[in-house]
Amino acid sequence: MRVCIIAEAGVNHNGSLARAKELVCVAAEAGADFVKFQTFEAGKIVSKNASKAEYQKQTTDEDQTQFEMLKKLELSHDDHVTLIESCKKNGIAFLSTAFDLDSVDLLKKMGQKVWKVPSGEITNLPYLRKIGSLKQEVIMSTGMADLGEIEDALNVLVDSGTEREKITILHCNTEYPTPIQDVNLRAMQTIGAAFPGVHVGYSDHTEGIEISLAAVAMGATVIEKHFTLDKSLPGPDHRASLEPHELVEMVRAIRNVELAFGDGIKRSSGSELKNKPVARKSIVAGCSIKKGEIFGPENLAVKRPGNGISPMLWDEVVGKIAIRDFNEDDFIEI
Repeated sequence: MRVCIIAEAGVNHNGSLARAKELVCVAAEAGADFVKFQTFEAGKIVSKNASKAEYQKQTTDEDQTQFEMLKKLELSHDDHVTLIESCKKNGIAFLSTAFDLDSVDLLKKMGQKVWKVPSGEITNLPYLRKIGSLKQEVIMSTGMADLGEIEDALNVLVDSGTEREKITILHCNTEYPTPIQDVNLRAMQTIGAAFPGVHVGYSDHTEGIEISLAAVAMGATVIEKHFTLDKSLPGPDHRASLEPHELVEMVRAIRNVELAFGDGIKRSSGSELKNKPVARKSIVAGCSIKKGEIFGPENLAVKRPGNGISPMLWDEVVGKIAIRDFNEDDFIEI
C-alpha cells in the first residue's frame, strides 16, 4: 500500500494568501499527495479569553490571546477557492481540517471528500457525528488521547455511518516540537492491534524526518508533517515544521523506504546475481593431484570463485577418485 504523504501547511501562511499559495507550490514540488490547511472561524472554536498553549506563547506575542492569534490566521471563503484552484494547477490534492461545524459545511460545498479530525476534536461528540455522517474517508489524529478515547471516537464515526475500512487513525503527540523521548512510536502498532479493520499512520510533530521514516517502516499508511517556508517566521507551528528542502528529502526518503519493502520473497535480486561467483566458493585442488588419487581433506580446498562444485557437496566429493591430473587451484571435477 502506497504511503499517503500529507504536507501540513496548517496556519503557516500567517494569514497571507500569497504565502499560502507558495506553500502549495512547495508541497507539490516536493511530491506530497496532499497539502493541508486549517479551516475555522476563531469565534466558533475558542472563547475570547482563552490562553494559548506554552509552545504558542514561545513563538507568538505572549500577551495575545488564543482568539486574537487565531483570528489573524483565518482563511476566507475566497481564499479557499483560490487555494483549491492553485492545487489543481500544481497537481496536488487540496485538504483542510475543519475545526467547527460550519467549516465542515463550507468544505463539503467545495467538494472535499477526505476529512481530517484533529486531535483536539476527538472528544467533540457533535463534531464527530457530523464527520461520520458524511460517510467518506476519515483521517483521525489522536494526540493526548488514550485507547478508550480513541475507541469512543471511532464508535461515533462508525455509528454515524462511516465504514471502519475508510478510517485511518494517526498516532500523534501534540507538543510542538515533540521531544523524541515522548514519541512512543510503538503506540501506533498498539492502535492497529486494538482496532482491526482500520488503517494506522503517524502525525509527526518532531523536528527532522527520521521519526516519520521509522513510522513508515513500522507500517504507517499515512504520514502527516508540518512544513513552512522559513522556521524563523513568527507563528505557532513554524518551529516544529520542515523547511522546503527538508520536505523534499522526507518525501524522497519515504518513497525509497517503500521501494525497499519489496515483495517479501527471499531470493537473489537481479542486481546481486553477478556477485554470486565472486563472493561464493568452489571445491578446488589444494595442491597438485594426480589422476587416480583419492580426494580428501589433505588435497582439497575451498576457494573463490564460485563457478565450480559448491562446497555444500563436499561429502560427495571426498572419497571420489581423480579422473585426471589437477593443478593447485583447479576446479575439481567428478
